[in-house]
Amino acid sequence: MPALPYRTFIAIELPPAIRQHIKEHIDQLRAAFRDVRASWAREDNLHLTLKFLGDVPVERIPALSDAAAAAAHDIKPFDLVVMGCGTFPLHGRPKVLWIGAGSAGISTASSLSPSPLPLSSLHATLENHCAAAGFEREPRAFHPHLTIARLRDSKDARALAEHHQQLGFAPQSFTVSELIVFRSELSSKGSKHTALARLELI
Repeated sequence: MPALPYRTFIAIELPPAIRQHIKEHIDQLRAAFRDVRASWAREDNLHLTLKFLGDVPVERIPALSDAAAAAAHDIKPFDLVVMGCGTFPLHGRPKVLWIGAGSAGISTASSLSPSPLPLSSLHATLENHCAAAGFEREPRAFHPHLTIARLRDSKDARALAEHHQQLGFAPQSFTVSELIVFRSELSSKGSKHTALARLELI
């Protein structure tokens, strides 16, 4: 019997200190809006997704890791800043709360404009190497962000989103030095992420 495919994505991992700051932001929101129905991101699952692949056959994981390694080797380590708060969709009832991310020195607080270099270069290079290995390209534009909550209904959603944006998120920067291929396993307790490959930027 063949092995079940792995639900897979490629991401940049955040340092523990930044994950802790985001958790504190989430805790403030949850305390202020206890009755809002939402799925909140767990601290240990916070990451910047570069490419979500969905179900990948187990035998294709090495090819995916090789493609990610090739992309990592094309980009030197660079500084990334996590800052600013926003929602999806940009108009209408908020369904997702996010914290922005972009290359150091570029504000991400006001919009989800296309990411500046070198983050966009890393994303484009990753897409190219994955496509060359036979993995489908992501059709949507790349808008780097960290999802912190998915809102399940409309009750207090707009007030929560406004509070999220008013709180803001002070800039926190770190050096990106690797890509990680993750497996995501879904359960009633939430998703569990396991690193399948760590690929160093050089």
